[in-house]
Parts: sequence; C-alpha cells; structure tokens
Amino acid sequence: MAIKKILISQRPPMNEAPYTALKDKFGVDITFRQFFLIEPLSSREFRAQRINILDYTAIIFSSRHAIDAFYGLCEDLRVKVPETMKYFCTTEAVAMYLQKHIVYRKRKIFYGTGTPDSVIAQIGTKHKSEKFLVTQSDSNNSSALTSLMDAQGIEYRTAVFVKSVPQDLHDMNLEDYDMIVFYNPYDVKSLFENFPDFKQGNIKFVSYGKTIVKAMEEAGLTIDVKAPSPEMPSVARAIELYLQDNNK
Repeated sequence: MAIKKILISQRPPMNEAPYTALKDKFGVDITFRQFFLIEPLSSREFRAQRINILDYTAIIFSSRHAIDAFYGLCEDLRVKVPETMKYFCTTEAVAMYLQKHIVYRKRKIFYGTGTPDSVIAQIGTKHKSEKFLVTQSDSNNSSALTSLMDAQGIEYRTAVFVKSVPQDLHDMNLEDYDMIVFYNPYDVKSLFENFPDFKQGNIKFVSYGKTIVKAMEEAGLTIDVKAPSPEMPSVARAIELYLQDNNK
C-alpha cells in the first residue's frame, strides 16, 4: 500500500525543510498534531509530594519545561531560591535557558552532553556531598540517571514538576492517514483516550525513541519502522527510507 498521508504527533518543527523535501520527492501530505501537552503541576499537586525545595542544595534539570515549572512553583509557594543553589543540566541548551529566570553569570551552573553519564561527570567528587533534587515529568522517569547516582552514593530525591495532558483529537479521522509517527508513551495514552475502539488496520506506525516501543507493543500496535538508528537518525530520514522501499 502506497503511503499518501502521514500524521506526526508533534507540533510543526522550526526547521520543516526535511519534511518539505519529502513532500516534493514523494508527493505525500504530512500533518503535525500534538497528541498531548506538557503543563506544570499546580502548587497543590506539587505539595502532595511533600518536598521542601529549600532542603536541597543542588537541582538537576533535563528540560526547559521543568525549569519554567520549577520557578513558577517557587513563586506560587513563595520560595526564594538561594544564590548558593547549584544547577546541573543535561545539555548546554537547557542550561542556557536558565537565563530566563536567573542571572546566569552569578550562579553555579554545570551541564552535560545529553547523557546521564555526562551529568555524573559534572558532579564528580567535588559536588558529591550536595543534596540533589532531580526534576522529572510524570511520563518520563529519571532511572537512568538515578541508578548512577545510587552507585556513586549521591544523596537525591526525585520530584515531578510537569505533567502530560492528552489533547482532544476528536476532530480528526485517523483512518485518513496511512502512516502515524509516535514519540512518547503519552501519544499512545492520548490515542486510546480519544479513540477507545481504535484499530490499526493498514496504518503503518513509526516509533521514535526507546521508551515508546514498549508502550506501543503493550497496546497491541505493530511498529513498521523503529528509529533512531545509524541509518535513520531522524524521523524524516526514517520516513524517507520507508517510502523509497515501499512507495514504488
């Protein structure tokens, strides 16, 4: 079956050039639609975790959403973050985003290269005695990082700061699409909350990332393309290779 219409469960990327190239090369129609949104926890939801932010001397951020949520909650809870707080971020981009809320040059900020090991390397022995608060979302735990922290004997507590909220998709007819791309387990949750009787039929599914594969398989969805891989480092490339082999 030739692929003509593709649905990607995210908002349109800033750089749409790879997808425009796919449209021009294969004549496909590509729709971007978020299946869920990331929203900050309310102060009531956060308090239910019984966490006192000022008990911690260092905080680990892995996303911009978590940074916004953290400072929003601090404002709501009237918590003044001390200048001595140390910030550890998974990437430089996340670290630079802190400038939205603090004077960057006056704070102790460290960042890795996107892997848990790189964050642990930044902590090293120099900061091992800090008490860490590890921020996360309700849909993405930090076990890869915290298992390393356990091994190093680093004191920490995880805290949820953001939550995933399914979007209303009832205006869509998924049967119109020949291929759907999923990134997050919450894509699957949103799919079945909106369409409890959904049947895959002839729809081809593309998974991007390791965490989504298990959720899709447990939901009974057949995955036709699993990315990323050395040959398919991006979703656009994964779609391109599939269309090359199947849209003939």
